[in-house]
Amino acid sequence: MRIDDGPGRRRYRRILRFATRHLVENWWFELALPRLGLSRLGARGRVRRWQRAAREFHGLAADLGGLMIKVGQFLSTRLDVLPPEVTRELEGLQDEVRPERFADLRALAEAELGMPLSLAFAQFDETPLASASLGQAHRARLLPEDAAETGFTDVVVKVQRPDIHAIVAIDLAALRRVAGWLSRVKLVSRRVDAPALAEEFARTSLEEIDYLHEAQNADRFAEQFAGDPRVRVPGVAWERSSRRVLTLEDVGAIKVNDLAALRAAGIDPSTVASEFAAVMFDQLFVHGFFHGDAHPGNLFVTPVDGGFALTFIDFGMMGEIPDSLRTGLQQFLIAVAARDGRRLVATMRDLGVLLPSADTRELERIMSALFARFGGIAFTELQNLDERELRGFADEFGETIRSLPFQLPENFLLVIRTVSLTSGLASTLDTDFNIWNAVEPYAAQLLLDERGGLLRSLAREAVSLLGSTARLPKRLDELVTRVEDGEVSVESPRLDRTLRRLERTAGRLVSAVLFTGLLVSGVLARPSDEVLGWVLMGTSALPLAHAVLGGLFAGRSGR
Repeated sequence: MRIDDGPGRRRYRRILRFATRHLVENWWFELALPRLGLSRLGARGRVRRWQRAAREFHGLAADLGGLMIKVGQFLSTRLDVLPPEVTRELEGLQDEVRPERFADLRALAEAELGMPLSLAFAQFDETPLASASLGQAHRARLLPEDAAETGFTDVVVKVQRPDIHAIVAIDLAALRRVAGWLSRVKLVSRRVDAPALAEEFARTSLEEIDYLHEAQNADRFAEQFAGDPRVRVPGVAWERSSRRVLTLEDVGAIKVNDLAALRAAGIDPSTVASEFAAVMFDQLFVHGFFHGDAHPGNLFVTPVDGGFALTFIDFGMMGEIPDSLRTGLQQFLIAVAARDGRRLVATMRDLGVLLPSADTRELERIMSALFARFGGIAFTELQNLDERELRGFADEFGETIRSLPFQLPENFLLVIRTVSLTSGLASTLDTDFNIWNAVEPYAAQLLLDERGGLLRSLAREAVSLLGSTARLPKRLDELVTRVEDGEVSVESPRLDRTLRRLERTAGRLVSAVLFTGLLVSGVLARPSDEVLGWVLMGTSALPLAHAVLGGLFAGRSGR
Protein backbone atom coordinates (compact mmCIF):
# COMPACT_ATOMS: atom_id res chain seq x y z
CA MET A 1 0.00 0.00 0.00
CA ARG A 2 1.30 3.46 -0.92
CA ILE A 3 1.03 5.99 1.93
CA ASP A 4 0.57 9.54 0.64
CA ASP A 5 2.24 12.51 2.31
CA GLY A 6 0.29 14.26 5.03
CA PRO A 7 -1.33 13.08 8.28
CA GLY A 8 -1.52 9.50 7.04
CA ARG A 9 2.22 9.23 6.42
CA ARG A 10 2.99 10.90 9.76
CA ARG A 11 0.78 8.36 11.49
CA TYR A 12 2.42 5.48 9.61
CA ARG A 13 5.91 6.69 10.47
CA ARG A 14 5.03 7.26 14.12
CA ILE A 15 3.88 3.65 14.47
CA LEU A 16 7.02 2.36 12.73
CA ARG A 17 9.28 4.57 14.85
CA PHE A 18 7.74 3.16 18.02
CA ALA A 19 8.16 -0.40 16.75
CA THR A 20 11.74 0.20 15.53
CA ARG A 21 12.87 1.74 18.82
CA HIS A 22 11.55 -1.11 20.92
CA LEU A 23 12.74 -3.81 18.52
CA VAL A 24 16.27 -2.37 18.59
CA GLU A 25 16.16 -2.07 22.38
CA ASN A 26 15.09 -5.69 22.73
CA TRP A 27 17.68 -6.84 20.19
CA TRP A 28 20.42 -5.15 22.24
CA PHE A 29 19.38 -6.47 25.64
CA GLU A 30 17.96 -9.83 24.62
CA LEU A 31 20.37 -10.92 21.87
CA ALA A 32 23.48 -8.77 21.55
CA LEU A 33 24.54 -8.60 25.22
CA PRO A 34 24.16 -12.37 25.80
CA ARG A 35 26.35 -13.08 22.77
CA LEU A 36 28.98 -10.85 24.34
CA GLY A 37 28.80 -12.90 27.53
CA LEU A 38 26.79 -10.24 29.36
CA SER A 39 23.57 -12.18 29.88
CA ARG A 40 23.15 -10.95 33.45
CA LEU A 41 23.37 -7.35 32.32
CA GLY A 42 20.84 -8.03 29.59
CA ALA A 43 18.44 -9.69 32.02
CA ARG A 44 18.67 -6.85 34.55
CA GLY A 45 15.50 -4.79 34.52
CA ARG A 46 13.80 -6.94 31.87
CA VAL A 47 10.38 -6.83 33.52
CA ARG A 48 10.57 -3.06 33.90
CA ARG A 49 11.51 -2.68 30.23
CA TRP A 50 8.56 -4.77 29.08
CA GLN A 51 6.17 -2.93 31.37
CA ARG A 52 7.50 0.44 30.19
CA ALA A 53 7.07 -0.58 26.56
CA ALA A 54 3.49 -1.70 27.23
CA ARG A 55 2.71 1.59 29.01
CA GLU A 56 4.21 3.60 26.17
CA PHE A 57 2.14 1.64 23.67
CA HIS A 58 -0.90 2.31 25.83
CA GLY A 59 -0.20 6.05 25.50
CA LEU A 60 0.44 5.79 21.75
CA ALA A 61 -2.79 3.88 21.23
CA ALA A 62 -4.86 6.31 23.30
CA ASP A 63 -3.42 9.23 21.29
CA LEU A 64 -3.74 7.73 17.81
CA GLY A 65 -6.96 5.78 18.33
CA GLY A 66 -7.98 3.70 15.34
CA LEU A 67 -6.69 0.16 15.27
CA MET A 68 -3.92 0.87 17.74
CA ILE A 69 -6.41 0.53 20.58
CA LYS A 70 -7.70 -2.68 19.04
CA VAL A 71 -4.11 -3.94 18.74
CA GLY A 72 -3.61 -3.45 22.47
CA GLN A 73 -6.87 -5.16 23.33
CA PHE A 74 -6.12 -7.97 20.88
CA LEU A 75 -2.59 -8.55 22.18
CA SER A 76 -3.82 -8.54 25.79
CA THR A 77 -5.55 -11.86 25.00
CA ARG A 78 -2.57 -13.49 23.23
CA LEU A 79 -1.21 -15.30 26.27
CA ASP A 80 0.33 -17.85 23.93
CA VAL A 81 2.83 -15.37 22.46
CA LEU A 82 3.26 -12.60 25.04
CA PRO A 83 4.57 -12.60 28.63
CA PRO A 84 2.12 -11.70 31.43
CA GLU A 85 3.94 -8.44 32.22
CA VAL A 86 2.81 -7.14 28.84
CA THR A 87 -0.72 -8.51 28.83
CA ARG A 88 -1.45 -7.10 32.29
CA GLU A 89 -0.45 -3.58 31.18
CA LEU A 90 -2.65 -3.86 28.09
CA GLU A 91 -5.68 -5.41 29.76
CA GLY A 92 -6.90 -2.02 30.97
CA LEU A 93 -6.63 -0.34 27.57
CA GLN A 94 -10.04 1.08 26.68
CA ASP A 95 -11.32 3.34 23.94
CA GLU A 96 -9.75 6.50 25.41
CA VAL A 97 -10.58 8.76 22.48
CA ARG A 98 -12.20 12.13 22.05
CA PRO A 99 -15.72 12.37 20.60
CA GLU A 100 -15.99 13.11 16.90
CA ARG A 101 -17.46 16.45 15.81
CA PHE A 102 -21.19 15.86 15.45
CA ALA A 103 -21.32 17.85 12.20
CA ASP A 104 -18.90 15.37 10.59
CA LEU A 105 -20.86 12.37 11.90
CA ARG A 106 -24.11 13.90 10.72
CA ALA A 107 -22.73 14.32 7.19
CA LEU A 108 -21.58 10.69 7.05
CA ALA A 109 -24.80 9.29 8.51
CA GLU A 110 -26.98 11.31 6.15
CA ALA A 111 -24.90 10.22 3.16
CA GLU A 112 -25.21 6.57 4.22
CA LEU A 113 -28.96 6.74 4.90
CA GLY A 114 -29.70 8.91 1.89
CA MET A 115 -31.70 11.51 3.82
CA PRO A 116 -31.33 14.11 6.59
CA LEU A 117 -31.36 12.77 10.14
CA SER A 118 -34.48 14.84 10.79
CA LEU A 119 -36.31 12.71 8.22
CA ALA A 120 -34.74 9.40 9.23
CA PHE A 121 -35.52 9.69 12.96
CA ALA A 122 -38.17 11.32 15.08
CA GLN A 123 -35.45 12.43 17.50
CA PHE A 124 -31.65 12.24 17.47
CA ASP A 125 -29.51 13.13 20.51
CA GLU A 126 -26.36 15.00 19.41
CA THR A 127 -24.58 14.17 22.69
CA PRO A 128 -22.76 10.85 22.27
CA LEU A 129 -23.79 7.97 24.48
CA ALA A 130 -20.34 6.43 23.99
CA SER A 131 -17.27 7.26 21.94
CA ALA A 132 -14.97 4.51 20.68
CA SER A 133 -11.95 4.25 18.41
CA LEU A 134 -13.92 3.08 15.38
CA GLY A 135 -17.22 4.83 15.90
CA GLN A 136 -19.62 6.69 18.14
CA ALA A 137 -23.05 5.85 19.59
CA HIS A 138 -26.03 8.21 19.95
CA ARG A 139 -29.52 7.69 21.34
CA ALA A 140 -32.45 8.31 18.98
CA ARG A 141 -36.14 7.55 18.44
CA LEU A 142 -37.64 5.94 15.35
CA LEU A 143 -40.43 7.49 13.34
CA PRO A 144 -43.88 6.03 14.15
CA GLU A 145 -44.06 4.05 10.90
CA ASP A 146 -40.58 2.54 11.48
CA ALA A 147 -41.42 1.80 15.11
CA ALA A 148 -44.58 -0.01 14.02
CA GLU A 149 -42.57 -2.15 11.60
CA THR A 150 -39.71 -3.00 13.98
CA GLY A 151 -41.67 -3.25 17.21
CA PHE A 152 -39.52 -0.76 19.13
CA THR A 153 -39.10 3.00 19.28
CA ASP A 154 -35.98 3.83 21.34
CA VAL A 155 -32.75 3.02 19.53
CA VAL A 156 -28.99 3.42 19.73
CA VAL A 157 -27.35 4.55 16.48
CA LYS A 158 -23.70 3.64 15.92
CA VAL A 159 -21.95 5.82 13.35
CA GLN A 160 -18.41 5.19 12.16
CA ARG A 161 -15.80 7.92 12.30
CA PRO A 162 -15.61 9.56 8.87
CA ASP A 163 -11.93 8.74 8.25
CA ILE A 164 -11.82 5.34 9.93
CA HIS A 165 -11.37 3.31 6.72
CA ALA A 166 -8.26 5.30 5.76
CA ILE A 167 -6.92 5.00 9.32
CA VAL A 168 -7.50 1.24 9.36
CA ALA A 169 -5.69 0.85 6.03
CA ILE A 170 -2.68 2.84 7.32
CA ASP A 171 -2.56 0.95 10.61
CA LEU A 172 -2.77 -2.43 8.88
CA ALA A 173 0.02 -1.44 6.48
CA ALA A 174 2.23 -0.53 9.44
CA LEU A 175 1.40 -3.73 11.32
CA ARG A 176 2.15 -5.87 8.27
CA ARG A 177 5.50 -4.09 7.89
CA VAL A 178 6.42 -4.80 11.52
CA ALA A 179 5.26 -8.42 11.20
CA GLY A 180 7.54 -8.79 8.16
CA TRP A 181 10.49 -7.56 10.22
CA LEU A 182 9.72 -10.02 12.99
CA SER A 183 9.45 -12.92 10.54
CA ARG A 184 13.15 -12.39 9.69
CA VAL A 185 14.20 -12.85 13.32
CA LYS A 186 14.81 -16.57 13.68
CA LEU A 187 14.14 -16.75 17.40
CA VAL A 188 10.79 -15.01 16.88
CA SER A 189 9.75 -16.94 13.78
CA ARG A 190 10.36 -20.23 15.59
CA ARG A 191 7.82 -19.25 18.24
CA VAL A 192 5.12 -17.46 16.27
CA ASP A 193 4.09 -16.79 12.69
CA ALA A 194 3.98 -12.99 12.94
CA PRO A 195 2.65 -12.32 9.38
CA ALA A 196 -0.15 -14.85 9.95
CA LEU A 197 -0.96 -13.17 13.25
CA ALA A 198 -1.15 -9.79 11.49
CA GLU A 199 -3.46 -11.20 8.83
CA GLU A 200 -5.66 -12.76 11.52
CA PHE A 201 -5.96 -9.35 13.16
CA ALA A 202 -6.61 -7.65 9.82
CA ARG A 203 -9.47 -10.01 9.01
CA THR A 204 -11.23 -9.51 12.34
CA SER A 205 -10.70 -5.73 12.15
CA LEU A 206 -12.19 -5.42 8.67
CA GLU A 207 -15.20 -7.44 9.82
CA GLU A 208 -15.64 -5.13 12.80
CA ILE A 209 -15.91 -2.01 10.65
CA ASP A 210 -18.61 -3.63 8.55
CA TYR A 211 -21.74 -2.84 10.56
CA LEU A 212 -23.91 -5.01 8.33
CA HIS A 213 -21.76 -7.95 9.43
CA GLU A 214 -22.45 -7.08 13.08
CA ALA A 215 -26.17 -6.73 12.32
CA GLN A 216 -26.22 -10.18 10.73
CA ASN A 217 -24.46 -11.57 13.82
CA ALA A 218 -27.10 -9.99 16.05
CA ASP A 219 -29.91 -11.50 14.00
CA ARG A 220 -28.29 -14.94 13.99
CA PHE A 221 -27.72 -14.77 17.75
CA ALA A 222 -31.34 -13.77 18.26
CA GLU A 223 -32.56 -16.64 16.07
CA GLN A 224 -30.64 -19.27 18.02
CA PHE A 225 -32.22 -18.04 21.26
CA ALA A 226 -35.69 -17.44 19.80
CA GLY A 227 -38.29 -18.51 22.34
CA ASP A 228 -35.72 -18.73 25.15
CA PRO A 229 -36.90 -16.40 27.94
CA ARG A 230 -33.40 -16.29 29.46
CA VAL A 231 -31.90 -14.21 26.64
CA ARG A 232 -32.74 -10.91 25.01
CA VAL A 233 -31.06 -9.46 21.93
CA PRO A 234 -31.51 -5.93 20.54
CA GLY A 235 -33.50 -5.82 17.33
CA VAL A 236 -31.99 -4.35 14.17
CA ALA A 237 -33.65 -1.47 12.35
CA TRP A 238 -32.50 -2.58 8.91
CA GLU A 239 -34.04 0.37 7.06
CA ARG A 240 -31.86 2.69 9.15
CA SER A 241 -28.64 0.69 8.89
CA SER A 242 -25.77 0.40 6.42
CA ARG A 243 -22.13 -0.70 6.44
CA ARG A 244 -21.23 2.46 8.36
CA VAL A 245 -24.41 3.16 10.33
CA LEU A 246 -26.04 0.61 12.64
CA THR A 247 -29.37 1.23 14.37
CA LEU A 248 -30.23 -1.15 17.19
CA GLU A 249 -32.98 -1.36 19.76
CA ASP A 250 -32.05 0.44 23.00
CA VAL A 251 -31.99 -2.36 25.57
CA GLY A 252 -30.03 -0.73 28.39
CA ALA A 253 -30.92 -2.13 31.82
CA ILE A 254 -28.97 -3.15 34.95
CA LYS A 255 -25.27 -3.74 34.32
CA VAL A 256 -24.58 -7.38 35.05
CA ASN A 257 -21.86 -6.62 37.63
CA ASP A 258 -23.88 -3.98 39.53
CA LEU A 259 -24.60 -6.20 42.54
CA ALA A 260 -26.34 -3.46 44.54
CA ALA A 261 -28.74 -2.67 41.68
CA LEU A 262 -29.47 -6.37 41.17
CA ARG A 263 -30.34 -6.88 44.83
CA ALA A 264 -32.44 -3.69 44.84
CA ALA A 265 -34.45 -5.17 41.95
CA GLY A 266 -34.96 -8.38 43.93
CA ILE A 267 -32.57 -10.40 41.76
CA ASP A 268 -30.11 -12.81 43.41
CA PRO A 269 -26.61 -12.32 41.86
CA SER A 270 -25.77 -16.01 42.40
CA THR A 271 -28.80 -16.97 40.32
CA VAL A 272 -27.59 -14.61 37.59
CA ALA A 273 -24.17 -16.31 37.75
CA SER A 274 -25.54 -19.81 37.18
CA GLU A 275 -27.93 -18.62 34.46
CA PHE A 276 -25.17 -16.68 32.70
CA ALA A 277 -22.86 -19.71 32.73
CA ALA A 278 -25.64 -21.92 31.39
CA VAL A 279 -26.36 -19.50 28.54
CA MET A 280 -22.68 -19.17 27.63
CA PHE A 281 -22.13 -22.94 27.62
CA ASP A 282 -25.29 -23.36 25.53
CA GLN A 283 -23.58 -21.15 22.96
CA LEU A 284 -20.32 -23.11 23.10
CA PHE A 285 -21.52 -26.70 23.34
CA VAL A 286 -25.02 -26.65 21.83
CA HIS A 287 -25.17 -23.92 19.19
CA GLY A 288 -21.49 -23.56 18.29
CA PHE A 289 -21.96 -19.83 17.64
CA PHE A 290 -21.01 -17.70 20.62
CA HIS A 291 -20.47 -14.16 21.87
CA GLY A 292 -16.71 -13.69 22.09
CA ASP A 293 -16.70 -10.51 24.16
CA ALA A 294 -19.21 -11.08 26.98
CA HIS A 295 -17.63 -8.67 29.47
CA PRO A 296 -19.74 -6.52 31.86
CA GLY A 297 -19.93 -3.65 29.37
CA ASN A 298 -21.72 -5.85 26.84
CA LEU A 299 -24.18 -7.58 29.15
CA PHE A 300 -27.24 -6.32 31.05
CA VAL A 301 -29.80 -7.92 33.35
CA THR A 302 -33.36 -6.97 32.42
CA PRO A 303 -36.00 -7.52 35.12
CA VAL A 304 -39.10 -9.32 33.80
CA ASP A 305 -42.21 -10.65 35.46
CA GLY A 306 -41.12 -13.28 37.96
CA GLY A 307 -37.45 -13.13 37.13
CA PHE A 308 -34.93 -11.64 34.70
CA ALA A 309 -33.37 -11.99 31.26
CA LEU A 310 -29.77 -11.61 30.13
CA THR A 311 -29.45 -8.95 27.43
CA PHE A 312 -26.37 -9.10 25.17
CA ILE A 313 -25.11 -6.23 23.03
CA ASP A 314 -22.17 -5.59 20.65
CA PHE A 315 -21.92 -8.51 18.24
CA GLY A 316 -18.76 -7.42 16.43
CA MET A 317 -16.66 -10.21 17.98
CA MET A 318 -18.41 -13.55 17.57
CA GLY A 319 -16.90 -17.02 17.51
CA GLU A 320 -17.86 -20.24 15.83
CA ILE A 321 -16.75 -23.78 16.65
CA PRO A 322 -16.18 -25.44 13.28
CA ASP A 323 -16.57 -29.16 12.72
CA SER A 324 -12.79 -29.57 12.56
CA LEU A 325 -12.35 -28.16 16.08
CA ARG A 326 -15.21 -30.23 17.47
CA THR A 327 -13.75 -33.38 15.91
CA GLY A 328 -10.30 -32.51 17.22
CA LEU A 329 -11.59 -32.12 20.77
CA GLN A 330 -13.35 -35.48 20.50
CA GLN A 331 -10.14 -37.14 19.27
CA PHE A 332 -8.28 -35.50 22.15
CA LEU A 333 -10.72 -37.20 24.53
CA ILE A 334 -10.20 -40.61 22.94
CA ALA A 335 -6.39 -40.25 22.96
CA VAL A 336 -6.35 -39.33 26.64
CA ALA A 337 -8.72 -42.16 27.58
CA ALA A 338 -6.54 -44.67 25.68
CA ARG A 339 -3.29 -43.24 27.11
CA ASP A 340 -2.14 -42.99 23.48
CA GLY A 341 0.63 -40.41 23.35
CA ARG A 342 1.08 -40.56 19.60
CA ARG A 343 -2.60 -39.94 18.93
CA LEU A 344 -2.58 -37.15 21.49
CA VAL A 345 0.29 -35.42 19.68
CA ALA A 346 -1.38 -35.92 16.31
CA THR A 347 -4.58 -34.40 17.67
CA MET A 348 -2.72 -31.38 19.03
CA ARG A 349 -1.19 -30.91 15.58
CA ASP A 350 -4.64 -31.15 13.97
CA LEU A 351 -5.94 -28.52 16.38
CA GLY A 352 -3.12 -26.22 15.30
CA VAL A 353 -1.57 -26.07 18.77
CA LEU A 354 1.78 -27.69 17.93
CA LEU A 355 3.96 -26.16 15.25
CA PRO A 356 5.71 -28.55 12.81
CA SER A 357 9.07 -28.24 14.59
CA ALA A 358 7.72 -29.69 17.88
CA ASP A 359 9.66 -32.64 19.31
CA THR A 360 6.82 -35.16 19.39
CA ARG A 361 8.91 -37.91 21.02
CA GLU A 362 9.50 -35.67 24.00
CA LEU A 363 5.83 -34.82 24.33
CA GLU A 364 4.93 -38.52 24.26
CA ARG A 365 7.45 -39.12 27.06
CA ILE A 366 5.91 -36.34 29.12
CA MET A 367 2.40 -37.75 28.90
CA SER A 368 3.56 -41.26 29.75
CA ALA A 369 5.35 -39.94 32.81
CA LEU A 370 2.30 -37.90 33.79
CA PHE A 371 -0.03 -40.89 33.76
CA ALA A 372 2.54 -43.17 35.43
CA ARG A 373 3.19 -40.79 38.29
CA PHE A 374 -0.26 -39.37 39.00
CA GLY A 375 -2.77 -41.50 37.10
CA GLY A 376 -4.04 -43.37 40.16
CA ILE A 377 -4.31 -40.43 42.55
CA ALA A 378 -7.82 -39.22 43.37
CA PHE A 379 -8.64 -35.58 42.94
CA THR A 380 -9.23 -35.05 46.66
CA GLU A 381 -5.77 -36.49 47.35
CA LEU A 382 -4.18 -34.17 44.81
CA GLN A 383 -5.66 -31.20 46.62
CA ASN A 384 -3.85 -32.30 49.76
CA LEU A 385 -0.42 -32.82 48.19
CA ASP A 386 2.48 -30.95 49.71
CA GLU A 387 3.20 -27.65 47.95
CA ARG A 388 6.86 -28.63 47.54
CA GLU A 389 5.86 -31.77 45.67
CA LEU A 390 3.60 -29.75 43.37
CA ARG A 391 6.38 -27.24 42.85
CA GLY A 392 8.79 -30.06 42.04
CA PHE A 393 6.37 -31.39 39.44
CA ALA A 394 5.84 -27.90 38.05
CA ASP A 395 9.60 -27.48 37.61
CA GLU A 396 10.03 -30.95 36.05
CA PHE A 397 7.01 -30.67 33.79
CA GLY A 398 7.74 -27.08 32.77
CA GLU A 399 11.42 -27.67 32.05
CA THR A 400 10.50 -30.36 29.54
CA ILE A 401 7.66 -28.67 27.69
CA ARG A 402 8.70 -25.03 27.68
CA SER A 403 10.77 -25.45 24.51
CA LEU A 404 7.89 -26.86 22.50
CA PRO A 405 7.06 -24.49 19.63
CA PHE A 406 3.34 -23.81 19.45
CA GLN A 407 0.62 -21.21 19.20
CA LEU A 408 -3.14 -21.39 19.57
CA PRO A 409 -5.39 -21.06 16.53
CA GLU A 410 -7.75 -18.11 16.66
CA ASN A 411 -10.99 -20.03 17.17
CA PHE A 412 -9.47 -22.12 19.98
CA LEU A 413 -8.09 -18.99 21.65
CA LEU A 414 -11.50 -17.33 21.51
CA VAL A 415 -13.08 -20.40 23.14
CA ILE A 416 -10.53 -20.21 25.98
CA ARG A 417 -11.07 -16.46 26.32
CA THR A 418 -14.83 -16.92 26.45
CA VAL A 419 -14.61 -19.60 29.13
CA SER A 420 -12.25 -17.33 31.09
CA LEU A 421 -14.64 -14.36 30.83
CA THR A 422 -17.53 -16.58 31.85
CA SER A 423 -15.72 -17.95 34.88
CA GLY A 424 -14.47 -14.52 35.95
CA LEU A 425 -17.82 -12.76 35.70
CA ALA A 426 -19.74 -15.64 37.29
CA SER A 427 -17.26 -15.69 40.18
CA THR A 428 -17.79 -11.96 40.66
CA LEU A 429 -21.52 -12.57 40.96
CA ASP A 430 -21.13 -15.64 43.16
CA THR A 431 -17.92 -16.28 45.10
CA ASP A 432 -18.89 -19.97 45.44
CA PHE A 433 -19.33 -20.45 41.70
CA ASN A 434 -17.73 -23.71 40.46
CA ILE A 435 -17.16 -23.81 36.72
CA TRP A 436 -16.56 -27.59 36.82
CA ASN A 437 -20.13 -28.21 37.97
CA ALA A 438 -21.43 -25.70 35.41
CA VAL A 439 -19.65 -27.20 32.41
CA GLU A 440 -20.36 -30.88 33.18
CA PRO A 441 -23.80 -31.23 31.57
CA TYR A 442 -22.64 -29.42 28.43
CA ALA A 443 -19.46 -31.43 28.12
CA ALA A 444 -21.42 -34.64 28.62
CA GLN A 445 -23.74 -33.58 25.80
CA LEU A 446 -20.81 -33.94 23.40
CA LEU A 447 -21.15 -37.69 23.88
CA LEU A 448 -24.56 -37.54 22.20
CA ASP A 449 -23.51 -35.36 19.27
CA GLU A 450 -23.70 -36.60 15.71
CA ARG A 451 -26.24 -39.28 16.67
CA GLY A 452 -23.98 -40.80 19.24
CA GLY A 453 -20.95 -40.91 16.97
CA LEU A 454 -18.52 -40.09 19.74
CA LEU A 455 -20.13 -42.65 22.05
CA ARG A 456 -19.62 -45.32 19.40
CA SER A 457 -16.02 -44.17 18.98
CA LEU A 458 -15.46 -44.52 22.70
CA ALA A 459 -16.98 -47.99 22.62
CA ARG A 460 -14.62 -49.02 19.84
CA GLU A 461 -11.74 -47.71 21.93
CA ALA A 462 -12.74 -49.67 25.03
CA VAL A 463 -10.66 -52.72 24.15
CA SER A 464 -7.72 -50.48 23.23
CA LEU A 465 -8.11 -48.66 26.53
CA LEU A 466 -7.94 -51.90 28.52
CA GLY A 467 -4.98 -53.10 26.49
CA SER A 468 -3.16 -49.79 26.82
CA THR A 469 -3.76 -49.78 30.56
CA ALA A 470 -2.41 -53.31 30.90
CA ARG A 471 0.62 -52.54 28.75
CA LEU A 472 1.39 -49.19 30.37
CA PRO A 473 4.00 -50.47 32.90
CA LYS A 474 5.79 -52.41 30.15
CA ARG A 475 5.72 -49.40 27.84
CA LEU A 476 7.22 -47.23 30.54
CA ASP A 477 9.95 -49.83 31.17
CA GLU A 478 10.71 -49.91 27.46
CA LEU A 479 10.85 -46.12 27.37
CA VAL A 480 13.28 -46.01 30.27
CA THR A 481 15.41 -48.67 28.60
CA ARG A 482 15.49 -46.67 25.37
CA VAL A 483 16.56 -43.58 27.27
CA GLU A 484 19.31 -45.48 29.11
CA ASP A 485 20.53 -47.03 25.85
CA GLY A 486 20.69 -43.62 24.22
CA GLU A 487 18.01 -44.51 21.67
CA VAL A 488 15.83 -41.64 22.79
CA SER A 489 17.39 -38.22 22.96
CA VAL A 490 15.86 -35.10 24.39
CA GLU A 491 16.93 -32.17 22.25
CA SER A 492 15.81 -28.85 23.71
CA PRO A 493 16.66 -25.88 21.49
CA ARG A 494 19.58 -23.83 22.80
CA LEU A 495 17.58 -20.66 23.26
CA ASP A 496 19.09 -17.54 24.71
CA ARG A 497 18.55 -17.12 28.42
CA THR A 498 16.92 -13.81 27.69
CA LEU A 499 13.86 -15.58 26.22
CA ARG A 500 13.23 -17.77 29.26
CA ARG A 501 10.38 -15.68 30.58
CA LEU A 502 8.58 -15.95 27.25
CA GLU A 503 9.27 -19.69 27.22
CA ARG A 504 7.85 -20.09 30.73
CA THR A 505 4.70 -18.35 29.56
CA ALA A 506 4.47 -20.75 26.60
CA GLY A 507 5.04 -23.74 28.88
CA ARG A 508 2.32 -22.65 31.26
CA LEU A 509 -0.13 -22.26 28.39
CA VAL A 510 0.67 -25.78 27.12
CA SER A 511 -0.10 -26.94 30.66
CA ALA A 512 -3.39 -25.03 30.52
CA VAL A 513 -4.29 -26.77 27.25
CA LEU A 514 -3.47 -30.19 28.76
CA PHE A 515 -5.43 -29.31 31.91
CA THR A 516 -8.47 -28.38 29.82
CA GLY A 517 -8.25 -31.58 27.77
CA LEU A 518 -7.86 -33.84 30.80
CA LEU A 519 -10.64 -32.10 32.72
CA VAL A 520 -13.15 -32.23 29.85
CA SER A 521 -12.13 -35.84 29.15
CA GLY A 522 -12.86 -36.78 32.75
CA VAL A 523 -16.22 -35.02 32.69
CA LEU A 524 -17.17 -36.79 29.47
CA ALA A 525 -16.03 -40.20 30.71
CA ARG A 526 -17.82 -40.07 34.07
CA PRO A 527 -21.33 -41.01 32.85
CA SER A 528 -20.05 -44.34 31.43
CA ASP A 529 -17.02 -44.95 33.67
CA GLU A 530 -17.07 -43.04 36.92
CA VAL A 531 -13.68 -44.32 38.11
CA LEU A 532 -11.94 -43.37 34.87
CA GLY A 533 -13.70 -40.00 34.91
CA TRP A 534 -12.45 -39.14 38.38
CA VAL A 535 -8.93 -40.33 37.55
CA LEU A 536 -8.78 -38.08 34.48
CA MET A 537 -10.22 -35.12 36.39
CA GLY A 538 -7.75 -35.72 39.19
CA THR A 539 -4.82 -35.95 36.79
CA SER A 540 -5.84 -32.61 35.29
CA ALA A 541 -4.85 -30.86 38.52
CA LEU A 542 -1.15 -31.51 37.86
CA PRO A 543 -0.74 -29.48 34.66
CA LEU A 544 -3.02 -26.89 36.33
CA ALA A 545 -0.61 -26.79 39.26
CA HIS A 546 2.28 -26.25 36.85
CA ALA A 547 0.45 -23.41 35.09
CA VAL A 548 -0.53 -21.64 38.32
CA LEU A 549 2.55 -22.31 40.45
CA GLY A 550 4.84 -21.78 37.47
CA GLY A 551 3.35 -18.32 37.01
CA LEU A 552 3.68 -17.59 40.72
CA PHE A 553 7.32 -18.65 40.98
CA ALA A 554 8.20 -17.03 37.64
CA GLY A 555 6.72 -13.80 38.92
CA ARG A 556 8.84 -14.01 42.07
CA SER A 557 12.01 -14.79 40.18
CA GLY A 558 11.36 -11.93 37.75
CA ARG A 559 11.48 -9.33 40.47
